[in-house]
Amino acid sequence: MAPDYGETFALWREGAAGPWHDFTHHAFVEGLGDGTLPRSAFLHYLIQDYVFLVHFSRAWSLAIVKSETLEEMKICAGTVDALVNQEMPLHVKICAAEGINEAALFAAQEAVENLAYTRYVMDAGLQGDFLDLMAALAPCVMGYGEIGLRLAHNKAHDTPYAAWIATYAAPDYQAVCTNVGTMIDNAAARRIGDLSQSPRATALQDRFSTATKLEVGFWQMGLNNA
Repeated sequence: MAPDYGETFALWREGAAGPWHDFTHHAFVEGLGDGTLPRSAFLHYLIQDYVFLVHFSRAWSLAIVKSETLEEMKICAGTVDALVNQEMPLHVKICAAEGINEAALFAAQEAVENLAYTRYVMDAGLQGDFLDLMAALAPCVMGYGEIGLRLAHNKAHDTPYAAWIATYAAPDYQAVCTNVGTMIDNAAARRIGDLSQSPRATALQDRFSTATKLEVGFWQMGLNNA
């Protein structure tokens, strides 16, 4: 059963059913859960994900600029804080244990899959409005929350990736997903009313679906470097 991250997310998730399953049940994800993911694939992913989070944080900062209400600004600022001060330090800690320091992470060359995804999200925000940006940002935020919850219940007891799983299953991260979902619902109601009846519904769904497909490519990038 999917977690409740709001009505708009549920609508977008349903509209991207195939890609969403490919994203949340990718072989990379299943390898995290059962512990079979090669360490080399995980480390390559972590390095690229650190670079991704740098740009992702910038995109969430752009969302503050695109906000119409103080509440939107607060939630977007809180998400930037969670990314920079909670999620990124996990990457730094794990990589440090492997002899990779934060300076090396920041200087890492972006993989093509990473470049395509981060620039797509930023372009959504630069060309579109707040909702366009949210549709492109939501798959990562909510998808990791969904993955974290599922793997926390189904993971192998000895998986070496328990700390990664715990980060996204934790109440703090789940609260981010819930708060972002509520914000998106309120933003959609404020700007366009009933999303399912809006002329913008198809375009916003396409934004979400495309970002979801780019998430699939990101996992595959990690797996290809096993």
